Amino acid sequence: MHLCSAESCTGGLLGHIITNYPGASQFYLGGQITYSNQTKHEWLHVPEQTLIDYGAVSEQTVIAMAEGIRNACRQSCPIEKLVGIAISGIAGPSGGTPDKPVGTVWIGISMAHFQHATRFSFSGNREEIKQQSALQALRIIRDALSVKKRPD
Repeated sequence: MHLCSAESCTGGLLGHIITNYPGASQFYLGGQITYSNQTKHEWLHVPEQTLIDYGAVSEQTVIAMAEGIRNACRQSCPIEKLVGIAISGIAGPSGGTPDKPVGTVWIGISMAHFQHATRFSFSGNREEIKQQSALQALRIIRDALSVKKRPD
């Protein structure tokens, strides 16, 4: 399996953490920082209507981001062997709303025959929310791969 990432609110922190591990090049293909809605749409092909209807911080958007990064990396590895992880959220200190307060983060994962997204409510300052988001994404990757490797 190979991993690729699409990050918004973490601004590349997940990729930074992953590449701190010696040997990461054996499994990590790379990632894209798609901070704006425009780059989410243009680079990852998140449908404009998804961004309009649900916003950048939503289940629908992170699933589309995770699928988009998998498709972007399919030239490097067969798509069925790619895991795409995506993060989009509100790290603050401003930008929150009553429905999506600061600390709201969606993390989505896309694999062959599996996709899932989870909403998190993190607390702390901007850096702490970014750190919690990236570490949670690593847990999601670990858990998804652990389930896949379990014998039937």
